[in-house]
Amino acid sequence: MVLAQLSPTPADARVLVGHQTHDDAGVFQIDEKTALVQTVDFFTPVVDDPRQYGAISATNALSDVWAMGGTPVTALNLLAIPADQMTAETAAEILNGGAMVMRQFGVSLIGGHSIDDPEPKVGYAVTGLVDPQKIWRNSTAVPGDLLYCTKPIGTGVLIKAIKDGSAQPDWIEAATEMMLEANFAAKNALASIGGPNSCTDITGFGLLGHTWEMAQGSKVTIHLIADRVPILKGAESLALAGAFPQGSIRNRDYVADHLKAPGVSDHLLALLCDAVTSGGLLFTINPDQESRLTSAFSGHHLPLWRIGEVHSGPSAIEITQLS
Repeated sequence: MVLAQLSPTPADARVLVGHQTHDDAGVFQIDEKTALVQTVDFFTPVVDDPRQYGAISATNALSDVWAMGGTPVTALNLLAIPADQMTAETAAEILNGGAMVMRQFGVSLIGGHSIDDPEPKVGYAVTGLVDPQKIWRNSTAVPGDLLYCTKPIGTGVLIKAIKDGSAQPDWIEAATEMMLEANFAAKNALASIGGPNSCTDITGFGLLGHTWEMAQGSKVTIHLIADRVPILKGAESLALAGAFPQGSIRNRDYVADHLKAPGVSDHLLALLCDAVTSGGLLFTINPDQESRLTSAFSGHHLPLWRIGEVHSGPSAIEITQLS
């Protein structure tokens, strides 16, 4: 990996979360009650509608701050477009889609940067605030914890199908709706019960990639029940056909040495590695919090799936398939 080849950065006690545990954002302490949460993310088009593309990009970027237990406050736009091919109206639609999401969640869009690029890319650098004593990390899962997720997986194969023109309209609708669904309400529901033991959001490294980072950082074994993982409409059909983007294939290589999955069907295992855009929260809680958690989520009409548990043992992922 590239990060392993970088020169070490000088130690700074104010850096509460750096890149070492592959967490969703960096955290820098300002004083006893305030720390900055900083993240950046951008990607190529995931849907055909430019306004929806911009909105999904903004929703995805804000999610990193919510996954740390923080509140996003400002954002900078990142825009790369083919200036000789894309009209000003289309570019404006992309930016307006993102700005709409920022306004919805009270985030001030204070600037940005654009370049001429053959392939469109849109994203945001987001800064948030968090109490240094209440940071949600991906490296603090505890043996005995229950593992939950808040959104279905499968956007990687579906986005590829959209680009290939092979996605059915109802598949596109379901995937778009999922990517536009912000993790704001799920974060607030979690905060209402005192927060999780460990948390991340599911994005480019796929469910198994982010589960592995949680297991590695926490020094635990995470047991995943494949049949309980929610999957978007159409994604399993595409997985059976082997229609995976290259990023999803690389994700499988990334986790292969840390994975035990006897009896799990190959297409389902590949789908668990599928790259996700604007995915849900992946978190662990103590079992005695379970009733409060389900009550908090049902009270806000939010989806929630219990997909596994945390065991003591070496950093690893164990997967079982019940059917």
